[in-house]
Amino acid sequence: MRPPLSHRHSLLRLLALVWLAAALLAGCSQEPKQRAAFISFLQTRILDRPGATIPLLGKEDREQLGEDYASQYAVIQTFHEALNDSVSKPARALLSKGSFHSVGDIMKRREDIKTMQDGVQQLRKALDENLARADAAHAAMKQPEDLKAVFDKAYAKTVTVPANAFKDTFPAIDAMFGSVGKVVTYLDAHRDQIKVSGAMLEVSDPKLQAELQALLNDLNSKGQAVNAAQDALLKAVNRS
Repeated sequence: MRPPLSHRHSLLRLLALVWLAAALLAGCSQEPKQRAAFISFLQTRILDRPGATIPLLGKEDREQLGEDYASQYAVIQTFHEALNDSVSKPARALLSKGSFHSVGDIMKRREDIKTMQDGVQQLRKALDENLARADAAHAAMKQPEDLKAVFDKAYAKTVTVPANAFKDTFPAIDAMFGSVGKVVTYLDAHRDQIKVSGAMLEVSDPKLQAELQALLNDLNSKGQAVNAAQDALLKAVNRS
């Protein structure tokens, strides 16, 4: 004999609730395992290795970490992709144009210098925007304390340190361009008294020669500072 219809509906609702509870419990039970996998991933594949390079998540990694923790790691990965596409690649392109072999070369390539200055400002803006997005996403994360401690270290190593190292090169580059501008302005102001032919400079007035030499010495010093800043950037990224 079948139970009354109302009883059957009650039984079905009860079974549905039991199934839902079991499903929720099963889902919750995956979090500690996924968190442990994420902590291990961050520790062994980022923190224990030299340099600020990061691994890309494969299919197996995503399965072990789960969607939530894979999404958290994506904040780091997205920053690195943006850093490469909007900062590193354009910076290399600018550097390939920025080799000046003489004062005459500088005077002939004023448009290239202006293009480089504008390009550096675009790099600075892109870096600031990418870092701001990553920092905002990082700040919004809700993480258990054991994971947060490890993730924060990994984030600092792979996002904060490289970003700050890039930022530290900009003042030296700005100073170099400022020094270049002073040389160009001075030569323009004394074009009738200073002859520029490639690497050769002909100056008859000792006073002008001394003033120009001081400007050239400053330009050389600023160029060395840029090289030092670039070396510091590489060291920071490779050692972090």
